[in-house]
Amino acid sequence: MAMYLVPLFIIFVFVYATYKGTDTYSAFIKGGKDAIVLIFDILPYIVAILVAVKLFEASGLLQVICNWVAPVFHWLGVPTELTHFVFLKPFSGAGSIALYNDIIVQYGVDSYISRVASIIAGSSDTVFYIATIYFSKTKIKKLGTAIPIALFCTFFSAVLASWVCRIF
Repeated sequence: MAMYLVPLFIIFVFVYATYKGTDTYSAFIKGGKDAIVLIFDILPYIVAILVAVKLFEASGLLQVICNWVAPVFHWLGVPTELTHFVFLKPFSGAGSIALYNDIIVQYGVDSYISRVASIIAGSSDTVFYIATIYFSKTKIKKLGTAIPIALFCTFFSAVLASWVCRIF
């Protein structure tokens, strides 16, 4: 049944648009043109965040921060093996997926560390990339509150994931 939902929804949209008297083809073409403009509008922001992430990793600053914070994470119950993963996740989706894969391969699928990493991977996202995309098209340019709250939630989800996996 689930495989029919998307085609049925698309058919419903076209039928409803025809009922309302909307030219669906023209609306589709206009949407495509607007999407191209949107891509060129947000491209500089995407390039800037990707360059910043690569510089953060290549400079060694990420490793220094991870080494400094690992004892605090251990005290909070987060496995120290996941410190790099927790810190990379808000910055780089592809980099965190590669680390997640390495964790699964190294520790096995059913290990405590892999289960915690799985919950972290599913409960957090790339904060800076998403903020760059969403806020690049709005008038809101002061991210002084949104970014720290999102980062706090990301790190809290890692602590909570560790506690949940320890209990179950």
